[in-house]
Amino acid sequence: MVAMAAHTGASTGHSSFPPFESENFPSQLLWLTLTFVLLYVLMSRIALPRIGSIMVERSKRITEHIAAAQSLRDQAEVSQAECEKALAEARGRAATATNFERQRQAVANREAEERLEARLRERLGGAERSIAAARMAAMDHVAAVAAELAPTIVQRLTGKVPARNAAAAVAEPPQR
Repeated sequence: MVAMAAHTGASTGHSSFPPFESENFPSQLLWLTLTFVLLYVLMSRIALPRIGSIMVERSKRITEHIAAAQSLRDQAEVSQAECEKALAEARGRAATATNFERQRQAVANREAEERLEARLRERLGGAERSIAAARMAAMDHVAAVAAELAPTIVQRLTGKVPARNAAAAVAEPPQR
């Protein structure tokens, strides 16, 4: 009847929350203990070993990944050192090849200059020879032209001069 009165407590004016009633405490404590023990057993026998194995597996995987990353890092450092060494060697070879090519070009330029100078000397010699020949030819003609012009010039200045006297006068060097 008390239980019925508890449910109909609104009609009697007395209302209380059933879990707070002292006569329910022993059964509540029993169920609390049974539930706690059951959850403890389930956690300790099933859930915690699974979680522990997952944690161990994750820890092992993380350790393996760290080791693999370290190995890859070491390989990358070795590869970088090899690349830098190869790059330095290539730069050295390129510098050597460049210097060799500069020297070869300098020799080729000197040879080309020497050939050009030889051709120019040859042409200059030819020009000097042709100038000397032209000078000699002009000098040969000077006497003939002077012999032609002398009688005309003397005739204008003095009067008459025989042509054979003019040719002899032009042929003789002047006396001083």
